[in-house]
Order: sequence, then C-alpha cells, then structure tokens
Amino acid sequence: MKLGVFTVLLGSKGLEDALKYLADSGVQAVEIGCGGFPGKAHANPDELLADSSRLQQFKDVIKKYNMEISALSCHGNPVHPQKEIADQFHADFEKTVLLAEKLGVNRVITFSGCPGDAPGATYPNWVTCPWPDDFLKILQYQWDEVLIPYWKKASRFALDHGVNMICFEMHPGFCVYNPETLLKLRSAVGDVIGANFDPSHLFWQGIDPVAAIRKLGPAIFHFHAKDTKVDRINTSVNGVLDTKHYGDEINRSWIFRTVGYGNDYSVWKDIVSALKMVGYDYVLSIEHEDSLMSVNEGLQKAIAFLKQVMTFEKSGEMWWA
Repeated sequence: MKLGVFTVLLGSKGLEDALKYLADSGVQAVEIGCGGFPGKAHANPDELLADSSRLQQFKDVIKKYNMEISALSCHGNPVHPQKEIADQFHADFEKTVLLAEKLGVNRVITFSGCPGDAPGATYPNWVTCPWPDDFLKILQYQWDEVLIPYWKKASRFALDHGVNMICFEMHPGFCVYNPETLLKLRSAVGDVIGANFDPSHLFWQGIDPVAAIRKLGPAIFHFHAKDTKVDRINTSVNGVLDTKHYGDEINRSWIFRTVGYGNDYSVWKDIVSALKMVGYDYVLSIEHEDSLMSVNEGLQKAIAFLKQVMTFEKSGEMWWA
C-alpha cells in the first residue's frame, strides 16, 4: 500500500510547495481536486486542457517529487434539481475525466448526487425512511428517472476517455451513502462504478468498516483515511442524526477526527488488514477535516499513525506452506 494525501488541505500552498512538503513527510501519492466542492487550487482543468505547455509543467512537477496521482477529485451533485447547479457539477466531472485522460489517471472521485423529490423541485431530498409511502415514491423517481440514467451516460463518457473507475464517496445526504446503495447503483450501471471508501462517513451511521470492506470487495477503488469520534453522551440523548454546525464540537453527536483520534490502532489495523484480504493494495489518501487540530498537526499525526498500521510489503507464504 502507499501513503497518500488529498491535497485540498494544502490549498493555501502552491502545487510545488505542497508536493515538497508532502515528499519531505514521506508521502508517496496525491489525490488532487479538479473542481466541485474540492475546488481547483492545484489543478484547474480549464487551464491545463487548453495549454499543453502548462500541462507538461504540471506533469513535470509531479515527477520532480516522485509522486503518483492516485485519483482526481470533483465531488459534487450533478443531479441537483436546480439545472444551473447540476450543469456546473456535470461540467466539472467531464473536465476532470478529460484531464485524467491526459494524465493517464484512471480514477475519478465524486459523489453520486441527490435529486429533488420530483421534476421542478428546488433542493435535493435525501430519503432515510420508507413511511409515509411518499418517501418510497420519491426514491423510485430519484433512482429510476434521474440517478441511473445520468450515471449510465456519464460512465460511458468516462470509459470513452480512459477512466474505468468512478469512485463514489458514500456520504449521507446523497443517494449512495452505504454499501447497499453503492452496490445498487453498480448493479444498474456497471463495474465502472465503485467506492472511494471513507470510513469516517460510515462510523457515525453505525456501520462496521471491516464488514463493509468485506461486502464491497473488488468494488473498492480508492480509500480516504479519515476518522470520526462518536460522542456517546450526546448520541445517547439525540442519536446520530445531527444538523448542528461542525464547529459546535462539544454538542454534536459526532465529529470528524484525524485518524487515531476517533478509533484506536486496533480498529485501523483491522481496516487495513480487511482491505488487504479483499485485494485492495493501493493508496490510503489522508483527508484532513479535524476541527480540533491545525492542518499541519492533523496531517503529521495522521502520517505517523498510518505508518504504524499500513502494510507496505507484499504478502509472503508461510514458512511451513
């Protein structure tokens, strides 16, 4: 496995400064934002696709620091019910795919998105229960009339341009938020659909990441190393669904943490071992969203922690086998 970082956390640095900092820290791979929610601080597809010399400069600086690009990211909602918003996220996705093609990168990370409840809706409607029956009608509309048709078309575009792994981050608020919904869309669209497996979004839903890894198996295309601390006091009163601001740490049911500050070495060793058992031997990409730590502190602690739990060497046979 390789140690990676989602570089949006270093968006205040130029690309070369960010890569030097990461290389000096022992990082081997980078995941780079190209639009959508991650922004374009380190890779603007409009500029790189329009200017071959700038594209070559981009490639050269990646090579200079001996980095691998694990994936390009453009997390967004291309099925947003407001057409102008959906169109922008859709454009970001297609431009990211085209840039990935130029860079020889076959993974693009995004969200599945979430439509509204019917044509003419204004905002997404994330359904979490089957009753009253209205909710099931919403789900049928979202999946059959919007989500599946959109991703069938988008996946054909991706495959036509060398991207054979569309990596959905299973994130509440979007139609794909757990293994079941990921596999449902994969079944409908094809094996080009897989997971950017981020355990932080699973922990607070009560999902065991190890069980989820074993269920998804080869559908895991990429991995985000991010943790969540569930507050047992607050959840015992209000449960895990929480709309309070992420900065209200003491009152929230859960908060995102640097790896190791939500769950201990044992949990993360089990996660890494499960990944290896299902055949995932790629990058663990650190995503920093810990509101209790600075970027530098959170990142350096995550790097040190993951170096203790990752497996860097190939498996060998037992001495007696």
